[in-house]
Amino acid sequence: MLDSLGSVLTANGLLTAFVFVGVLVWFSYEASERLTAGKLHGSAIAITLGLLLAWAGGHYTGGSKGLADIALLTGIGTLGGAMFRDFAIVATAYGAQIDELRKAGLAGALSILAGVLLSFVVGAVVAVAFGYSDPVAISTIGAGAVTYIVGPVTGTALGASSEVIALSIAAGLVKSILVMVGTPLVATRIGLDNPFSAMVYGGLMGTTSGVAAGLAATDPKLVPYGAMTATFYTGVGCLLAPSLLFLCVRALA
Repeated sequence: MLDSLGSVLTANGLLTAFVFVGVLVWFSYEASERLTAGKLHGSAIAITLGLLLAWAGGHYTGGSKGLADIALLTGIGTLGGAMFRDFAIVATAYGAQIDELRKAGLAGALSILAGVLLSFVVGAVVAVAFGYSDPVAISTIGAGAVTYIVGPVTGTALGASSEVIALSIAAGLVKSILVMVGTPLVATRIGLDNPFSAMVYGGLMGTTSGVAAGLAATDPKLVPYGAMTATFYTGVGCLLAPSLLFLCVRALA
């Protein structure tokens, strides 16, 4: 009977992945309420557990796709892929009110530009501090500090090694987790309680997953606004990092 059940679950991998993620999210929200009294949001716990499970799956199977390397959970590779990610971003954007977006105006645009430049500079400085001198490597790691999407896009465009691209992704993941966990802790201190501040915050931080999860823990109504500018931030980073910012790094190297 167990063999038959396993065959059915494996054959319907995507549905199995939805159930698995649903159980994980339910457990995370229960843990949030029972263990932290809601101070650490369930979404933050869920993402952290997801990363740990991905590492455990890869370690157990010796593969490169985390839990998706386990036959029963191959559907997670599709569920966590680019298609569903982009669909979620677009769907989230539909929750934003155009009138509120217009209020961001120049401040929102400047926050995106400032966020990309500041993150890139910090990442580049860290890369130099760790001994990197090649402009391609410095730019790729700096782009990773922008987001873990901009890092590999920049590395691929510039011809960076796979090791450097992996470091850029790691830098972006660390940033995403810090933003995700730290946002609800500092929200009241920085006035993060309205659509305008959420858009500026999303523009400065830029990591869509981190901003969305952090704002969900602060006020779910703010998520579309922060996610909107964070999404633009990723696009601006993909345009500037492998072009203008790389040329600046090469000129200074």
